[in-house]
Amino acid sequence: MCTLTNNKILIDVIIPAYNEESSIGAVINDIPKYLVRKIIVCENKSTDRTAEVASKNGAIVVSEPAKGYGNACLKGMEYISQNEHKPDIVVFLDGDYSDHPEQMPDLVKPIIEEDFDLVIASRAIGNLEKGAMMPQQLFGNWLAINLIKLFYKVQFTDLGPFRAIKYSKLLELEMEDKTFGWTVEMQVKAAKLNFKCSEIPALYRKRIGVSKVSGTLRGTILAGHKILWTIFKLL
Repeated sequence: MCTLTNNKILIDVIIPAYNEESSIGAVINDIPKYLVRKIIVCENKSTDRTAEVASKNGAIVVSEPAKGYGNACLKGMEYISQNEHKPDIVVFLDGDYSDHPEQMPDLVKPIIEEDFDLVIASRAIGNLEKGAMMPQQLFGNWLAINLIKLFYKVQFTDLGPFRAIKYSKLLELEMEDKTFGWTVEMQVKAAKLNFKCSEIPALYRKRIGVSKVSGTLRGTILAGHKILWTIFKLL
C-alpha cells in the first residue's frame, strides 16, 4: 500500500450518494484524511438519513434534487468550481462501500509521480470478491471496454467508478451525462483527447444495501443501454 504524503497537492473527493445511510459513514471514515482536502457527498434526493450521516462523519453535503448518477457528480463539480482554490486532483468514489477508499494513495500516485491524467481503479485486474458484480455487469463491462478499444484505440479493462483525474483535465472533458453514462463518457472523451490514462488493481467487495442499477432488471437494462448509447454518440 502506497503511503504517499504530499501536502502541496490539493485533492477533493466527490461521492454521489442515493439512499446510502448504512454505508456512507464507513466510506468517509476509510478515506485517508491526510491525503484529501474536502470530501463532498452529493446527496441525490435520498429518502433516508444519508445526508445526516455524511455530515456527522465530516463530509460536506450538497444536494441535487434531480435524480441521476451524473447529476450528482455534476453537482459536486459545481461546488468545487465555486471555491477560490481549485484542487489539483478530483477523486470520484461511490457511496456503497464496494470500493476500498484506503486505496486512494495508490490511485493518485500515478498522477502525482508520473503525470498521468486519469487513473481508474480496475476491478478486472484486481481482487473481485465473489458475488460483488452480477453477471450482467461483468458482460456489460467487457462489451463496453472492447468497443472503446475498437473505436478509440485505447485499452481500458474496466468502467469502475473509483477514479482520479487532474482537475484541469476534468474541465477539458466538458462532462454532460446526467445518469448511467457518466463513467464511460469520461473514458471515451479522455481517449478522444489523448489523455495519459492508467489503471491500478482494485479491491472490490459486495456493496452494503441493494444496487440501484444491477439490483433490478429495469436498472440493468437502462444502464446497459445508456452506456452503449454514450459510446456510439461520441464517435
